[in-house]
Amino acid sequence: MAVKTLEDLFIHELSDIYSAEKQMTKALPRLARAAENPDLQAAFTAHLEETQGQVERIDQIVELLDIKLKRMKCAAMEGLVEESKEVIDEIEKGPVRDAALIGGAQKAEHYEIASYGTMCELGRQLGYTEAVKLLKATLAEEKATDEKLTLLAESGANAKAAGVGSNGKAVKTA
Repeated sequence: MAVKTLEDLFIHELSDIYSAEKQMTKALPRLARAAENPDLQAAFTAHLEETQGQVERIDQIVELLDIKLKRMKCAAMEGLVEESKEVIDEIEKGPVRDAALIGGAQKAEHYEIASYGTMCELGRQLGYTEAVKLLKATLAEEKATDEKLTLLAESGANAKAAGVGSNGKAVKTA
């Protein structure tokens, strides 16, 4: 389907983020297992439940607007998920990996925030009032998750990683 109208673009963007959310539901359990920090593990697990709810919201929008999503794969999220696999494969479990996982998760959140923000505006322009309410609810969740990840990094996860030397051992600080 060629994108020729604002409605076509809305459906394209909704299809793309649907794929992104589905990819996240597969990636989040792997991220939780890869994290050492129990708070980070819990954050990934909690976000999995939230993401499943976001997928359900998209299903509600599809039903509400009586539209059909395009079968597509979100290339951006695919790349972000691939980066997380590289982090898991290349960095030993511990504080440095946790710092990398937080950074990667925030990249994904920022992508989702941009996507949902765009869809809210497209939906507003199209007069999709009820759909916009659902999209704004998801946008708020994505922003809250990003904030939680920032707080995790600031509350010690990154400081712990900073205290690890090139030999993987804790570095003494003055």
